[in-house]
Amino acid sequence: MEISKDEVDNIAHLARLEINDLSREKMADQLTNILQYIDKLKDVDVKGVKPSSGAAFMNNVLREDEPEPSPGPDVTLASAPDRDDDFYIVPKTI
Repeated sequence: MEISKDEVDNIAHLARLEINDLSREKMADQLTNILQYIDKLKDVDVKGVKPSSGAAFMNNVLREDEPEPSPGPDVTLASAPDRDDDFYIVPKTI
């Protein structure tokens, strides 16, 4: 299956990404190669192979919910791009 530049544009639009012409061409080639590889996997003979136990068969390991003290605003806001005292500053959304 070949991915066209228009399909790459659509994917970029859905992902809210801006891409230039060089990236668009490269992305189309890479996605085409990925889909061609997946097509090859369809032809693999898996008769007699037991399903492996993967993440789908694992039980969720839960822990007890134990309250802990808050690390405080200095720690939680340390990597904030913009802040005002103890608050995050974020772009206005309507």
